[in-house]
Amino acid sequence: MTPLLELDRISKRFGGLHALADVSFTVACGEILGLIGPNGAGKTTLFNCISGLHPPSSGTILYAGSGGLMRINGRKPEQMTALGIARTFQNIRLFNSLTVLDNVRIARHCRTHANFVRAVLRTRFQRAEEQAIVEAAMERLRFVGLAHHALADAGNLAYGDQRRLEIARALATEPRLLLLDEPAAGMNPRETRRLVDLIQAIVATGVTVILIEHDMKLVMSICRRLVVLDHGTHIAEGPPAAIRENPRVIEAYLGRGAVHA
Repeated sequence: MTPLLELDRISKRFGGLHALADVSFTVACGEILGLIGPNGAGKTTLFNCISGLHPPSSGTILYAGSGGLMRINGRKPEQMTALGIARTFQNIRLFNSLTVLDNVRIARHCRTHANFVRAVLRTRFQRAEEQAIVEAAMERLRFVGLAHHALADAGNLAYGDQRRLEIARALATEPRLLLLDEPAAGMNPRETRRLVDLIQAIVATGVTVILIEHDMKLVMSICRRLVVLDHGTHIAEGPPAAIRENPRVIEAYLGRGAVHA
C-alpha cells in the first residue's frame, strides 16, 4: 500500500527524560492504525511530534506530498494543518462559550483566502467565502450527526457529542491524516458504537486515521494493524490477533486475561 507517513528512528527528549527512543513505523494511505501501550508509553508525545507541537529531538518524519515523500520535521502546527494533518486531544479542547457551528467555522478558516483588507471592507469575495465557510461547517456537522445542535453552545453538549464536535472541527481542515487521541475515553457503550461507525465513515472518505485508544474491544475491532509502545520504545507491530498473543505486549500492557477476552 502507498505510504502516507513514515517515522524513522523518532526520539524525543525532555531534559534527561527520554519520552521516545528510536520509534519507526509506516502508515499506509487509507488505513486505521492503532497506537497502543500503557500510560506514559509516549503515544501522545508521538502525536505531538507528528502534529508539530513538539519537534522530535532526532529522527525523520516523512509525509506524502505532491512530489513524493517529504521531510516535515520541525514545521509549526499550522503548517502541518495546511499539509493535511489534523488531530484531536485526549482532553476536550472546545470553545465552550461559542456555538457548535462557530467551533467548526474557526477551524475552517485555515482553508480560506480572504485577507484583512477584504474582511474590513466586506468585499463580495469575502462575503462569498464566509458563506462557503458556514456551508462547509454545516456539512461536517451533518457528517458527525450534530447539525441539529449547530446553534447551541458547545459547552452545553453531552460528553459524547463534545467528542464528535472535536472530530468535526478537525475534519473542517480537510485532513488527509487524522490523529485521534483517546476519542472513546469516558464514553458509554452506545456512544462508543457510534464513534466506531463515525471513524469507519471518515476512512471511507479517503482519510487515514491513527488512533490512540485504551478500549481494546474498539481497537481490536476497527484496526487492521497495531503499533505498541512501552516506555517510549516500539515493542511490537502487526495485526490485532498477533498483538493479542505477543508475550512482550501481554507483559507490558494487555495482561494475561486479554489473550482470551
